[in-house]
Amino acid sequence: MGTEKERRDTQKALLYDLRLIFSTGEQENFSRQEILELLDRLALAKDQD
Repeated sequence: MGTEKERRDTQKALLYDLRLIFSTGEQENFSRQEILELLDRLALAKDQD
């Protein structure tokens, strides 16, 4: 298990990944389902790392 600092760093990295996903696309508004799909895709990609 990592340290508290490592946990916070991981959380910040995940938030930044989400920010990039939402800010780089042309779409301005997202439905709940679209957000869930983006979160699922991010989680699956992190599992493969």
